[in-house]
Amino acid sequence: MTTNECYEILGVSEQATDEEIKEAYRALKKKYNEDRWLEGEAGNEAARMLEKVDAAYEEITRDRREKRRNTEGANAFEEVSELIRKGDIDGAQAKLDSFNERGAEWHYLQSVVFYKKSWLNESKKQLEIAMQMDGSNAKYREAYEKLNARADYRRETGGAQNTDPDPTSEEQMGGNLCANCASFCYTFLCVNCLFNLCCNCR
Repeated sequence: MTTNECYEILGVSEQATDEEIKEAYRALKKKYNEDRWLEGEAGNEAARMLEKVDAAYEEITRDRREKRRNTEGANAFEEVSELIRKGDIDGAQAKLDSFNERGAEWHYLQSVVFYKKSWLNESKKQLEIAMQMDGSNAKYREAYEKLNARADYRRETGGAQNTDPDPTSEEQMGGNLCANCASFCYTFLCVNCLFNLCCNCR
């Protein structure tokens, strides 16, 4: 039984409020509860309709509850993303800690928070969990590849903090560009784009 059929059985539209759906359900349940005692096929039909009405109401309430949960979850993720965009990493972490359900997007955002704290190993682990939960998500895979690229760069430069390119430095913004071409390309790929959820995590 499809959701559309469920609405048809209750005689309400998909735009009906929860209260209107509940009232329609109660009215039909009362009617078929009385009619099922009728003799012959009329009673049998009423009994069958009673089962359909119960099933339809259960399906509609389940469907609406699921949609509401998804909407609320999306809004909550957007709140975390906005906190990250504003640089409020502690606030973003507190918001993440308040989640009861922790799916792939939760682990992705947790990875970003760890990245912002320069906890690269923890960030990588969270991304791996996100990819395990949603392996088809290109955003997770791309972030993972770029995070590995940055980790490789740090290993190649001995892990020295002052060798990690700074995308905000004067040289990178227009100083000795030719002399720093390799660093600029790396920075653009692995720092500027990595975890670009500051604009794209919706």
